[in-house]
Amino acid sequence: MTDIDIGSIDQIPVGEGRTFAIDGEQIAVFRLRNGALRAVDAVCPHKGGPLADGLADGAVVVCPLHGHTFDLSTGCEASGHEMSVRSYPVETVDGTVRVSFPRA
Repeated sequence: MTDIDIGSIDQIPVGEGRTFAIDGEQIAVFRLRNGALRAVDAVCPHKGGPLADGLADGAVVVCPLHGHTFDLSTGCEASGHEMSVRSYPVETVDGTVRVSFPRA
């Protein structure tokens, strides 16, 4: 894993997600209402829905296209469907969002 700074925490409003490109991959980073950050793949594996545009609470994000729900900590589809997204360690360091991303 490599730590990659993707920008200021101020780019992500509280309670919302934003998509960032890292090494050709799209990552959705969510700033939860309690201040915690979560990061998962930005594209739903079902039909390519933009997960950063989905509704997120403290535990899951709901794809805005067809309602598949993904656990923000594990990436697993919460209702038992055989699909998942990758989740990534994410933190804030001096106001900068840092994602731990696997390098090929």
